[in-house]
Amino acid sequence: MCWAPGCASSSAARRRGPAPPPPGPPPSRPPRLPAPAEFRTVPEYGIGLTDLCKTESGADSGLSREADDAAALAAKIARLRPAVLAFNGKRAAGVFLDVASIDYGEQPRRIGETAIHVLPSTSGAARRWWDETFWRRVADAARGE
Repeated sequence: MCWAPGCASSSAARRRGPAPPPPGPPPSRPPRLPAPAEFRTVPEYGIGLTDLCKTESGADSGLSREADDAAALAAKIARLRPAVLAFNGKRAAGVFLDVASIDYGEQPRRIGETAIHVLPSTSGAARRWWDETFWRRVADAARGE
């Protein structure tokens, strides 16, 4: 199983409902790529989606640190024990790992047996940092390759 937390829903996503799965191949390839409206099917492919902040929405720059709930995410990871925890963007990873700066890719820290990865954000606002390579590496890691 792979868990992919972000910081919080965007304002538009909050109005639409939970975010769709990220682009790229999921850990277990479905017969077809689910449509965004089918976001509720992603657990069938071993993917869990969540946010670090459940009480605010919007751009990362507009979120308050007080609303982040790293402890709740840590409890989920400890309970569910996914093979991979893949952060959708650097802010959520930095808050969770309590670091000011972080690089993309697999991190040296683990939670039990859970590998931690930081991925370029799928947000349109972060498109200039997009690199599909990191997403493909997570897919490989989640498949045990």
